[in-house]
Amino acid sequence: MPLTADSALIRRLMVRPGSAGEDWSPVPASPAAVSAVLRAFGRSPRDLPVRTVVYVGAHAPDPSLAPEHEGFAVRTASAPGRALRLAHQELHDGTADFALVAGFDEPEVGTITVYAVKRAAEAVADGDTVLGTLDLTTAGPDAAPELKALVHGHRATDPGRHRLLLWSGRDERDEQRVRGELLPLLSALHHEAFPALPTTVPCGTEPGPVRGAAVTVAALSAAMVHKAKAVTATRPRPVALLFPGQGSQHHAMAAGLYGREPVFTAAFDAALSHMGDEGPRIRADWLTDGRPLIPIDDVRRAQPLLFAVDYALGRMVIGWGVRPTAVLGHSAGELVAATIAGAVALPDAVTMVMERVRQAVKIPPGGMLAVAAEEERLRPYLRDDVAIAAVNANQQTMLAGSAEPLAEIAGRLRADGLTVVTVPATSPFHSPAMAPASEAVEAAYRNIPLRPPVLPLYSGYTGELLRPEEALSPRFWARQITDTVYFKQALESLLAADDMLLIEAGPRQTLTAFARRHRAVRLGASTAVPLLPGRPGTAEADRQSVLTAAARLWTEGHVLSPVALSALWTWRAEPDTGHGAAATPQLAAATS
Repeated sequence: MPLTADSALIRRLMVRPGSAGEDWSPVPASPAAVSAVLRAFGRSPRDLPVRTVVYVGAHAPDPSLAPEHEGFAVRTASAPGRALRLAHQELHDGTADFALVAGFDEPEVGTITVYAVKRAAEAVADGDTVLGTLDLTTAGPDAAPELKALVHGHRATDPGRHRLLLWSGRDERDEQRVRGELLPLLSALHHEAFPALPTTVPCGTEPGPVRGAAVTVAALSAAMVHKAKAVTATRPRPVALLFPGQGSQHHAMAAGLYGREPVFTAAFDAALSHMGDEGPRIRADWLTDGRPLIPIDDVRRAQPLLFAVDYALGRMVIGWGVRPTAVLGHSAGELVAATIAGAVALPDAVTMVMERVRQAVKIPPGGMLAVAAEEERLRPYLRDDVAIAAVNANQQTMLAGSAEPLAEIAGRLRADGLTVVTVPATSPFHSPAMAPASEAVEAAYRNIPLRPPVLPLYSGYTGELLRPEEALSPRFWARQITDTVYFKQALESLLAADDMLLIEAGPRQTLTAFARRHRAVRLGASTAVPLLPGRPGTAEADRQSVLTAAARLWTEGHVLSPVALSALWTWRAEPDTGHGAAATPQLAAATS
């Protein structure tokens, strides 16, 4: 069951203002108290989400308490329970993204209990520790909601699913010893017990530098472990996440992870929950076995789905314990990069995507072409509103424009012996044809709260590290509809900073292919790893590809969460009834 209707309690703290030994008296709900609430969990107010709201539950708030304090909205309610209910309502109305609820004189006179509450799907996607979800069925508007344990999915027991086996040793001899102990265990193990094996061997110790990994099913596990090559990990290269844009989409992209990986599922649901009534229709077209209501290549499906899939993949990798040092998006993927980097909140990013879509459908049909040629060679062919849409790599350039002139240019290019591929797109993004849409989008973006990124974000529109003034400019984000994407230069800037492990968080491996043309990747100084298969396939192929990427991170030397990784073969959204084992809640919450 999706978590999008629930509110999650992620922190709770009780404080007693005043000096030790004083008689406890009622705590006034004053501006000074609200300042303390904003800092209750050790964070500076400037680090809180933009739409943080403070909810004061007190019988008699101080008359000097204003509806805004230190730049944050303040709401008052007559009781802590009423304040928690108001927070839940506004979180799901979109008025608030993060709630700090202060119960004055709760649980007793002289104390303040501070609750940190957010939408449950986003709490799971962000890796927060969820203490429980608010049970709003408790009688009475003033009664404090009880906490329910978070139940997000069930245990899966299918030994036919691929899983990951990771092992390590202090040196080559130690790795051979560990592998030698693992092999007879796998050979003698009953297949039904295969999913329950530990993710990493040996258990409970720091992983060594000599590492091995196998992606396998139960029947082949011993053979796969035997033939796996051990790798000595010295200094793991920092990770940069790459997010592809329109043209990479295909039907059911990454659907093999939906309902089978908890963070991906929660993040995808969270993104679609902000798409309003269109969200369920987008999901239905993504998952349908028949003909979708709107084709996947239509901008009304391609851009929202790519955003949700890219974002969910990025959150999943971060949930493994990977901390990216940089992000880079291509075209619409730059907005995903901005979300992961903290420049824009998830609800606002979705608003920006949907506004792009609304304005794009007003533009006459057009398209995009991928041409195996350099930018300068193609300029003499341009006419009318056809323009250079993207410079992706050596001999990898894209054109975009209105349908008729673009078709004529495609014919001329083919006649001259150039390789031309039609990109799956129905709108002429990154061309002057989109100028009216860009102007309308800019006006809408002025209402979006923007921040400088907290992670280095390399922009495909400048080819450089995004500057704070660009991140804060509605015009910068709006012009991405018309401006050329300089992915080649942005990747050059990124790889000039350090040798990188590039992880493509999106479908089709398009950016991986571009990166592998770069000299640093060809020489092995950096490497590019895709999360998803290069072409549409089965649900199991999606999971196998993700596991292979995780194995690559392990052998690179990164520290990964065994619990998070094991969800790929031990979790499913619905009860697993195929093997007779009782389904049990996987992510039961702590109580405090």
